Amino acid sequence: MERGLRRTKKGFVISDKMDKTISVKCEKLVKHPQYGKYIKRSTVFKAHDDKNEAGVGDEVEIMETKPLSKTKRWRLIKIVKKAELMAE
Repeated sequence: MERGLRRTKKGFVISDKMDKTISVKCEKLVKHPQYGKYIKRSTVFKAHDDKNEAGVGDEVEIMETKPLSKTKRWRLIKIVKKAELMAE
């Protein structure tokens, strides 16, 4: 029996303060039912980052997985783009 395809999403890391966990914000455009204008909606997912390699501002790809904790149901696949460090 073959497993089904798992969902993947792209988003930005908004927090990496937890151990082996990152918070990823994914945005999508939704059409308003009455006015037809597109509105930005965002969802925050907790994802498992085994090596603590992703940092705040990184663009990452996450994949759906079995529940790893109360709120964690995603895991990090790869870091698409590292965040630019701000010069002070």
